[in-house]
This record gives sequence, C-alpha cells and structure tokens, in this order.
Amino acid sequence: MSLNWKEKVLLVKTEATYGTDAAPTGAANAVLAQDVQLKPMEGTDVSRDLERPYFGADATIPTELMSEISFDTELSPSGVAGTPPAWGALLRACGLAETVNAATSVIYNPITQNPESASIHLHIAGTRYVILGARGNVRIDIQAQAVPKLRFTFRGLFAVPTDTAQPTANLTPWTVPQLATMANTPVFEIDGQALVMRSFAMDLGNQIEGRFLIGKEEVKLGDRQESIETTVEAVPLATFNPFLRALNQSATALQLVHGTGAGRIATLDIPAAQMQRLQGLSQAQNVKEWPLRLVPLPETGNDEFTLTLT
Repeated sequence: MSLNWKEKVLLVKTEATYGTDAAPTGAANAVLAQDVQLKPMEGTDVSRDLERPYFGADATIPTELMSEISFDTELSPSGVAGTPPAWGALLRACGLAETVNAATSVIYNPITQNPESASIHLHIAGTRYVILGARGNVRIDIQAQAVPKLRFTFRGLFAVPTDTAQPTANLTPWTVPQLATMANTPVFEIDGQALVMRSFAMDLGNQIEGRFLIGKEEVKLGDRQESIETTVEAVPLATFNPFLRALNQSATALQLVHGTGAGRIATLDIPAAQMQRLQGLSQAQNVKEWPLRLVPLPETGNDEFTLTLT
C-alpha cells in the first residue's frame, strides 16, 4: 500500500519544560501550513575506524541526531483584537516574547534570555514524526499582490517515528488573509518617507544549533542577526537618499502596516535600522527601482523591532 504525501497534519505547542512533549492536539494546536519539508534524521555519522587485515567500508554510529522541519504560514492575525494569532506559538519558539493586552493588542518582540521551545508533531499518512525542544527561525515575506507569509525553519531533538492514528485538525483559528495591495497595506515608510514598495522581507537570522553534551542535550538559539531586503521605486535624491544614509550610518526608522479592520492589522516597527550600501539598481516595467538592504539594530537591547497586532 502506498502512503499519500497529502495526508498531513501538523501540530505545534509551546513546551512548559524544555524537551518534554507538550502533547499537542488536533483540536487545539493544528497548523495551516504550506510547503512542508521534513528532514527527519539529521546528524553526524561517527566512524569506528577499525583496523582490519582486509579492505572494506567501516561501520558508523549515528550521533547528534536532530530533526528539521520548514514550512510557510499565512501572515493573518486572529481577527479579534487582543487575541493571539494561530501562529503565535511558532513565533514564541523563534525567540520572540508574546505580550497580550486584552481586547486591544498582541505584541511580539525579540528576547535574549530563556527563549521558549515547542513540541512539533507531523503526521503523514499514519506515521507520526515527533520533534521535541524545537527552536527556529522566521522570515517575514511580503510581496505586492500576494499573500504575506511567515517562513519558518525549526530544529529539534530526534525521536523515533511511530505508526499513530491520524488526528483530526481543527483549523478554524486560521483566518483568511488579505493580499498585500495599496488598500490592504496602507503604510510603508522609511524615516517617515512613504515609498512605493514591491517586496519586503525581514529575516530574524536566528542561529539554531544542536548542543550535545553528557548530561544535557538541546537545540540552542545562540544568536540573532536580523536583516531586511526591500525593493522600492526610486525617487529623487532630494526626497530620499539611500546612498548618503549608507555612508552616514545614521539610524533609520521603518514602519510597515498591513491589514485593515479590527483584529486584522499587523504593524511592524523598526526604530533604528542601518542602511547598507546599494549593490545595484533594478527596473520593472521601465521604472527605476532600488533594492535596499537594512539591518535592524538594538538600542537598549531586545528592541530591534516590534510586531503589533490590533
């Protein structure tokens, strides 16, 4: 009997104790994902390096075993102000704190100490793959006339897959997204200057590595190096000069607002980004465009950006 790749259910739940299965359920923790990719048994093969009186391959022992999973979700808030989105647990496992202001907002910001972890269960055609102690990286990706997305990559501790009954996924918390358009994405500003934007991407640049010692094994979030790439229509330099900003290394604020309607608005605020040097020009439909690169910088620490849902 062949196994159908389409028969997938993805579950993610924040762990109370690192590496202890949080037991996500289809009723409460199902993820509406796209382009799921799984590397179930990453690691190292240690050779035994045996001395023998004949040729032949050497036996190996697998070690430092991890699982890696990547997928996309739609960047669409919960639809209710002050209610975390269905993808909130995913951001928390990427080193972000979640602050809920009842009936008002949900705010995500980066942290350094004690990042949370998640238990991930992926069911494919009756086989369950469990990833414990998972931590990851996320890339916010917004393209004109497309659905804004969150692109996740997680690594966690390996567990032997098992044949397990497929759970029923409740996907009702996942709301219908709004396309990135002039109407739905009303604000894109760099240092207060509104610019016509074609694409925007911010990568958290989380360093996710396995740390396998005697007495302790974990997947560690060891550092964070955010970066931004955005393509905008060029304007007169008297209006906005990215070349001088790159030379002067002055802090540049950036704001992007996507979504309309209560509970559906996502606002990304970056108070101090450094403009990087332009590495080229581009054009589309015979209109000159600037491919800009920026680096969000901390001011007092863990304040490189906030993502506020209202």
